[in-house]
Amino acid sequence: MSSPGSLNDDTPTVAVILPVLNEAAHLEQSLSRLLAEHRFDEVIVVDGGSTDASIEIVCKLMTADTSGTQPVPYLIQTPRGRARQMHAGAQVATSDVLLFLHADTVPPAEAVTRMHEVMRRGHVWGRFDVRLSGSHFLFRVIERLMNWRSALSGIATGDQGLFVRRDVYRVLGGFALLPLMEDIEFSTRLKWVGKPARLREPVVTSSRRWERHGIVRTVLLMWTLRFLYWLGVSPARLVRWYGHKS
Repeated sequence: MSSPGSLNDDTPTVAVILPVLNEAAHLEQSLSRLLAEHRFDEVIVVDGGSTDASIEIVCKLMTADTSGTQPVPYLIQTPRGRARQMHAGAQVATSDVLLFLHADTVPPAEAVTRMHEVMRRGHVWGRFDVRLSGSHFLFRVIERLMNWRSALSGIATGDQGLFVRRDVYRVLGGFALLPLMEDIEFSTRLKWVGKPARLREPVVTSSRRWERHGIVRTVLLMWTLRFLYWLGVSPARLVRWYGHKS
């Protein structure tokens, strides 16, 4: 492993890892946009057992004529579980930097360039600010609180596009195979290595979860789950309660 403050190459390569489960409704649009608008070195889609057309959509893009654009997406399949899926993607990636991105999250136009910059300055991990896709004024409040909380705590959640040097990921053992809170647990360990880089250009993440279940109800549920996790309640118990409430 190279020293914590440097990479061997002046321009580190970047892999984006997308865990997918029954995302057919928007996967073709989001993945096509990712391929067309960003210069990632690897695009790794990890399916967790989709029963809709998600796999067919990825296969379609794998066989499309993409000359002159991004590399062909790479598809692997694992058992269901976001942590398990992201870890499997990280295991097959060969790039210097790993970006973990939800399938319904769109990175900013200069995402790769900005990651290059902060990695060259010595950061080993970081995250983006987040913007929610919905137009309701409460979403502006929620996203500000999310960004403020993350800046204050140094903890990144999956909606924020967490990225990390691959060698650091492997030394720390990557994501723990938890059914919930895997991003918070991993961020806590990453803080042992260094402070996260905060990229203020936001990723745009879908507000469908809030819109489907109610904005206030979803916020209260998320806060409650994190508070219980902080108190020491196991993720296995939390995910059962989360599934019952959602």
